[in-house]
Amino acid sequence: MAKSCKGLAEELVKCLSESMCVKDEKRSIRDCAGEKSPCIPSECVGLRETYFNCKRGQVDMRARIRGNKGY
Repeated sequence: MAKSCKGLAEELVKCLSESMCVKDEKRSIRDCAGEKSPCIPSECVGLRETYFNCKRGQVDMRARIRGNKGY
């Protein structure tokens, strides 16, 4: 089965919890995760895309046989 994405999820939550969206605007992490606003750092956006690709790789049958690409 594909590599676990748990570590990426934890890094994404940590990054978003330190962003201005959560700290200054007092919004939930879930609300801020889907945004493309300038208050989200570019590293969080990159982590979000990497996490999405990891989860998609777990569902894709071709990737399940070959395994996820190394991160």
